[in-house]
Amino acid sequence: MSSLQNKITAGDAVVTVVGMGYVGLPLALNFAKAGLQTFGLDIDVNKVETLNKGESYIEHIETGRIAAVVDGGNFSATTDFACVAKSDAIVICVPTPLSKYHEPDLSYVVSTVESIVPHLKAGQLVSLESTTYPGTTDEELLPRIEAQGLKVGEDCFLVFSPEREDPGNPDFTNTTIPKVIGGTTPACLVEGEALYNLVCDQVVPVSSTRAAEFTKLLENIYRSVNIGLVNEMKIVAEAMNVDIWEVIQAAATKPFGFTPFYPGPGLGGHCIPIDPFYLTWKAKEYNIHTRFIELAGEINESMPQHVVHRVSDKLNEQSKAVRGSKVLVMGLAYKSNVDDVRESASFKLMDLLADSGAEVDYFDPHVDEVPPTREHARWTGRKSIEWNQQNVSSYDCVLIATSHDKYNLDELVEWSDTIVDTRNLLGTRETKAGQVLKA
Repeated sequence: MSSLQNKITAGDAVVTVVGMGYVGLPLALNFAKAGLQTFGLDIDVNKVETLNKGESYIEHIETGRIAAVVDGGNFSATTDFACVAKSDAIVICVPTPLSKYHEPDLSYVVSTVESIVPHLKAGQLVSLESTTYPGTTDEELLPRIEAQGLKVGEDCFLVFSPEREDPGNPDFTNTTIPKVIGGTTPACLVEGEALYNLVCDQVVPVSSTRAAEFTKLLENIYRSVNIGLVNEMKIVAEAMNVDIWEVIQAAATKPFGFTPFYPGPGLGGHCIPIDPFYLTWKAKEYNIHTRFIELAGEINESMPQHVVHRVSDKLNEQSKAVRGSKVLVMGLAYKSNVDDVRESASFKLMDLLADSGAEVDYFDPHVDEVPPTREHARWTGRKSIEWNQQNVSSYDCVLIATSHDKYNLDELVEWSDTIVDTRNLLGTRETKAGQVLKA
């Protein structure tokens, strides 16, 4: 057993998790809870200060969970990369967005690695968790580490272990979700397994970092393609005056050969709208055109426009135009019951409506104020409206974009005469004739 494994087993290892977001923070808390001295490294001073006070800035991560490890002395947050030199394992959980040309943007990964390598020393393990194209670990991390004079697999260890977070899902956590991991060498894999076995119920080893990188992409491409399919079926069903939600419910009764996916106003979150394009970009290096993935992406990206057309249709029924109408978007978060607005389709809906001349507001019980975003800066600082009859009834149309359990749907149906429902929230609820349009 190596000295690193001995430290991990004995609970003496020190871990630095880089990136205190939806992936890195819960992982760091798990290491700290397991008894390891853990540093939460982030360039955001506000996040660091909040964490060191034992407080949370992510809704589904309870303050008490942070306070327990801070007060216990196992966790502290910092902006100083010097903590890497004190660590036995460094786990990188930083964003991997797309450029405006749908090309991978590895700037966060590269800048993080370049900030880490001056502090690296023999015996350490580096793990990348950020979703990326196959080959990133070998092509971007490995040469930068070895440029420091450290031989990966002998002097230090390098693995890729993709995150599988599902924020707000009460049934699965990053402890109970099986953890896929691939090593640059067999020795790297052994060290990585030892680390993650400490905080994960099941670790799933694969043959290489490329296999692990590809695994994460396949998972999300599978979802993207199936969502694209059902979104296209929704459009066909609408044209045929068929309720796609009824069709899906009926098809789901088949006990084999069918998995239900549901249509929506567009994709959101950091994974499904982005990850497929990492593979399509890399595939071009091998002269492969990933038509299936790109077609699904085109369909999914077109859904906000389709929904806005449906809003226009509904307003036209009342002899109103989008221009000059007041529209309330219900739900800013990209998925149910969370405060995560990354890549949310709601921003695209709000942009399209506003560009068409509508007066747009939003209501979200999980998002009080729009945080800064790179692509939708026009909404930064906008606050969720107060939910009351006077406010809600003043809108010409209410557009349900996200399904939250905290909505009072009885009041919505009572207070609004015109509702466009993209989530079938009102599908089984008694409503007035012509009040609701599914989109």
